Amino acid sequence: MMKSGVFFWTLRLIVAVILVQTLYFKFTASDESIYIFSALGIEPYGRIGIGIAELITVFLILIPRTSLFGALLGCGIMVGAIFAHLFVLGIGFKNDGGTLFILALITFLCCVILVIKEKNKVMNLLN
Repeated sequence: MMKSGVFFWTLRLIVAVILVQTLYFKFTASDESIYIFSALGIEPYGRIGIGIAELITVFLILIPRTSLFGALLGCGIMVGAIFAHLFVLGIGFKNDGGTLFILALITFLCCVILVIKEKNKVMNLLN
């Protein structure tokens, strides 16, 4: 049981670190963030709104009682990011070698695993 607890905390921390790192670029209006959200047609409100949603996700995912909600929110945000890369931005964005796309995939997969872990709670929410 101890090993699985460490595993799931590691997943939560991976999500939190990736999202917090990207918040800096969103909230400081870096050129890359402005370019991304302009290409999506939602600059500046989309950039700021998604940044706030990601910040909420970080808090929710790190609190054990609310980690399911954080993981669900993280899944939703990352589906949007993945689709944006696949259909608008491209996988390799501004010569980053696909780094942003890969980070979105990692975050999405970590969130999915956390949601699956809590599948009983998810079913209770749906009932």
